[in-house]
Amino acid sequence: MTAQSSSVVARHERMVDVRGPRFGAWVTTVVLAVALLTGSGWLVAAQAVVFAVGALGGLRYAPYGVVFRFLVAPRLGPVREREPEAPPRFAQLVGLLFAVIGTLGYLFGSPVTGAVATGLALVAAVLNAATGFCLGCELYLIIRRAQTARAS
Repeated sequence: MTAQSSSVVARHERMVDVRGPRFGAWVTTVVLAVALLTGSGWLVAAQAVVFAVGALGGLRYAPYGVVFRFLVAPRLGPVREREPEAPPRFAQLVGLLFAVIGTLGYLFGSPVTGAVATGLALVAAVLNAATGFCLGCELYLIIRRAQTARAS
């Protein structure tokens, strides 16, 4: 991709209110904490579905994104900051990977695997919710930089 075509892509990239993914991280934190405390593979599976919708369909269709857009955002006032959708969407894909591993662990007799995978996803969600630092987003940016450097 040339510099000119990458700037064209950037102009057409979907932007999201930065508060939306952070709200989703708070809800994810609660869901994963309850799943970890109860050892519920089905609750982790439900979170995996939420991650899958966000990763594959986009944040605007993810259940927590819909709740944010229609119930939370109107009460917060105007959007002050937006970010590209791609990094948080990639983070949803990473969360999906951990949630699938956690689900399989819990449901197929390896509760330690389930707890470790769920716990790792929980740590990432708490970090994002509490500080705004998104591990999956940072991983996305590292991968993009490496691809750009390799192409040069």
